[in-house]
Amino acid sequence: MLDDYLRRQDGVITLAQARRSGLSHSAVVRRVRSGHWRRCGPGVYFADDRPFSTAARIRSAVWGHGANATASGLTAAWWLGLMAIEPSECEVTVPRNSHGRGAAGVRVRRRDLKDQDIFEDRGLRVTGLALTVLEASARRGGGPKIMDSALQRRVGLADLQRAHIRNQGRYGAGAARRMLQAASGGARSEAERLVIQLLRGARIDGWCANFSVGPYVIDIAFMRQRVAIEIDGWAFHSDQPAFQNDRKRQNWLALQGWQVLRFTWLDITSQPERVLSEIRAAISAR
Repeated sequence: MLDDYLRRQDGVITLAQARRSGLSHSAVVRRVRSGHWRRCGPGVYFADDRPFSTAARIRSAVWGHGANATASGLTAAWWLGLMAIEPSECEVTVPRNSHGRGAAGVRVRRRDLKDQDIFEDRGLRVTGLALTVLEASARRGGGPKIMDSALQRRVGLADLQRAHIRNQGRYGAGAARRMLQAASGGARSEAERLVIQLLRGARIDGWCANFSVGPYVIDIAFMRQRVAIEIDGWAFHSDQPAFQNDRKRQNWLALQGWQVLRFTWLDITSQPERVLSEIRAAISAR
């Protein structure tokens, strides 16, 4: 039973689990003193005969803050497979009346989570998928791409909106609200406004918005250089007919001598300098 706990839990075990496996408190102490186990927090231990993985680090951080602690933010996003980059620190949400402080490498947030925003995954309490997407999307190191990717295959927009309403006032709620508004259909028009602001701020002129060419309207056109800037919304809104129409439109413009640059709302909001750099390169080369 002890080996089964360690195998399933990335080498991490609690004192209560060790006792259920038949170990006495003194037996646990002996393992720690001998160096076979490492104490990671109050009543939490790691069997030091294996690498201390990211999963082990997260389990230790969450379990070390009590039975009601929950992995949240980027930590929950990594645990649920929403992002591949390992979090630099573990974020743990605990009830408001909890005591204790975060250890090195652990950020503690105090908030009373609702039952529908907590679930157990591989024995660990984690914020629910919808709340995790909202929080991770608003964190530095996360961003709108997490929300867009999750909306494509794992969560519905209505689920995100309900989770947002249940958790108003949380850290990052304002940023998440703006992303939800964009995801609801305003991303493309908002992105066009942002590109126009970028061009004006960089004092780049010679362009026209909503420029008609043949059967199409170019979002932003540099007429002299024949450079077309096309703005997309969120990837999760794309369907097969829209994809085919965009390709048909782009091919027609190319045959008429236009160079087409495509940017998404995510490009413009997360990498505006790259967007400007590519536009400058295109108009200076023609």
